[in-house]
Amino acid sequence: MAFLDDNFLLTNEPGKKLFHQYAAQMPIIDFHCHLDPKEIYENKNYANITRIWLNEGTYGDHYKWRLERANGVPEELITGDGDDQEKFMAWAGTMERAFGNPVFEWTHLELRRFFGIDEVLNRQTAPAIWEKTNALLQQPDFKPRALIKRSNVQVVCTTDDPASDLHYHQLLKKEETANGFKVLPAMRPDKLVHIEDDGFGAYLQELGKQAQIQIGSFAALQTALEQRFEYFNEVGGRLSDHGLNTFHFAEASADELDHILQKGIANTPLTDHEINQFVTMLIETLMKLNKRFGWTMQFHANVARNLNTRRFAEIGADTGFDAMGTQPDLVDQFRQLFVKMASDDAIPKTIFYSCNPNDWLGLETMLQSFVDTGDRQHLQLGAAWWFNDTAEGMTQQLRTFAEQSLLPNFVGMLTDSRSFLSYPRHEYFRRVLCNFYGNLIEEGRVPDDLPALGQVVQDISYNNAHDYFGFFETKE
Repeated sequence: MAFLDDNFLLTNEPGKKLFHQYAAQMPIIDFHCHLDPKEIYENKNYANITRIWLNEGTYGDHYKWRLERANGVPEELITGDGDDQEKFMAWAGTMERAFGNPVFEWTHLELRRFFGIDEVLNRQTAPAIWEKTNALLQQPDFKPRALIKRSNVQVVCTTDDPASDLHYHQLLKKEETANGFKVLPAMRPDKLVHIEDDGFGAYLQELGKQAQIQIGSFAALQTALEQRFEYFNEVGGRLSDHGLNTFHFAEASADELDHILQKGIANTPLTDHEINQFVTMLIETLMKLNKRFGWTMQFHANVARNLNTRRFAEIGADTGFDAMGTQPDLVDQFRQLFVKMASDDAIPKTIFYSCNPNDWLGLETMLQSFVDTGDRQHLQLGAAWWFNDTAEGMTQQLRTFAEQSLLPNFVGMLTDSRSFLSYPRHEYFRRVLCNFYGNLIEEGRVPDDLPALGQVVQDISYNNAHDYFGFFETKE
């Protein structure tokens, strides 16, 4: 099989037919990403391939940065102020050593799908690729909105702080018909979760200003969040997302919560137990709000972040110094939360991602225990995430879902990316998905019924997400 040919990742005949005849042309709903709505609205061409690929806007691609550090690239040419062409050449040199890493495959998929470049990126081919990509990037077809449309994307859900005014979402909403796709906010209250941070008190003031309420008690915080849910909902928000690196279930009384909140506002040191109490009760509040508004709540858990404290102090978060988390009792802690919320009939639609695949079986069986509302698969094990975002990781996640629940109800893939060039990851996932079902056919484990399985892969690729999230429902 030639490198990235039409059948790459497809190792069986049924899988090839499923992909090419059924999955390949389905639209995309990207329900979780980190694209900047401001960049989508302003719709400017990127100066060069480095700016859109390695150091996009105010963000960057920490997947690539980790590999460059492993290849001895100086930080000046990674996150520093080095020359853009030199940064690109450093990335090309890193690609020479990246065989077997999924980033190698994604990189070349993006070169092929967007730029029509079939050459393998290395230091010899890099100068010509630099010139060709940079020339193309100045054309109208390479502006952010055009890249989204060319990728057959119908919905983009960004990641937005509850204190955001959603200014650019409001502007984009007016141009939705002309754009041909929706850009919707998804609430991500990370700053609210971290009550131990020095800036927590200042953040509460910012949140209170947007909600038009002074937040001096936990009840006031709940009222402010309710207002923000109402606002996000009006703009089209249908999801929240919660990065919980670790989680320890510990409830608290109203008086305890007010005391803890005041300590957070005053930046007084908090005990681990107090932090756990605050986070638990905050998550319970957010679950109730998600349920009330009919949203989907996403959990991203079991991550060890910013391990290299020296580099974190120099460069900041999300720059490539994170790892898989190893909290051994994570599933048990969340189980206690779900038992409590089930007793209050307050479990919303939920998608749960763990960075540690050892959690997947426990999570899937735990979530399946609470599927009882009459909605189809309203609780789901999320797609293989972060370090598991590989062909093998995707296959393991699909297998776990299929063996413990109903995989045909899965809402499928998301980019989780900061780049407008990342949409071939959906193609990558669909190839893995079709190969998974093709293997089951060849093993005699499912019927050799291509129309039936073709419907399944189309559902997982697009239809389930379309129906599950309610992005296209018309308000009365």
